[in-house]
Amino acid sequence: MVFWEGYVSDEAMGTFAPIAVYWLYAGFYQMLPPLDNYRLHTKKEEDEKNSVPLSAVVKGVLLQQLVQATVAQLLFVLTSKADASGITTQASIPVQILQIIIAMFVMDTWQYFVHRYMHQNKFLYRHIHSQHHRLVVPYAIGALYNHPLEGLLLDTLGGALSFLVSGMTARTAVIFFCFAVIKTVDDHSGLWMPGNIFHLFFQNNTAYHDVHHQLQGLKYNYSQPFFSIWDRLLGTHMPYHLVKLPEGGFEARLKKD
Repeated sequence: MVFWEGYVSDEAMGTFAPIAVYWLYAGFYQMLPPLDNYRLHTKKEEDEKNSVPLSAVVKGVLLQQLVQATVAQLLFVLTSKADASGITTQASIPVQILQIIIAMFVMDTWQYFVHRYMHQNKFLYRHIHSQHHRLVVPYAIGALYNHPLEGLLLDTLGGALSFLVSGMTARTAVIFFCFAVIKTVDDHSGLWMPGNIFHLFFQNNTAYHDVHHQLQGLKYNYSQPFFSIWDRLLGTHMPYHLVKLPEGGFEARLKKD
């Protein structure tokens, strides 16, 4: 049993909960004070290097979420496992955990190869993927700031494949997609906060993805949002030192293998 049972359908939660979680978590980061001692880039760098205003970022994210919500609703309708009485039998907790792990690997695999190809193909990078890299200094609300076509190919289709291959129900999908959203937002937060569990349990984290957004790391660290396996296997892993700066904050300083 889940807290929304009897109030909202699993399909509605699977569609709209990740959107709500995105704005709640990204909004939390947005409302924090400058926190100069924990930033990977100064606020001045953010203002000078990023070539797109916050208002345009918000509009871009909302457009992508509109597409995602439409696809999610269609996907849930077409794959419904409900019986004649409208009840969906849920898998056991261990099976749901396994489905989430499978979905994580499927999403990582899809996003790595699509993301890498968008960098290698000059036309796709110039006209599509470069929109995301207008945020040279990432911040939380911009986590899903993409060209609409990239949003469809990279995130929406990647999520759909993860859902289909894992065989999860809409109820399990609520947990998986909310978790994926939180992880993605955190990776773009630009903050190296003490006690952040994502920094403790994932090598693919805020600093790892920050390397990819910098000029020297643009052709490295494609993996997202969970693991760094594909980067390590296929030679696109760029290691770094996390250096505490005397003036405050941190720098993900690149090093060669």
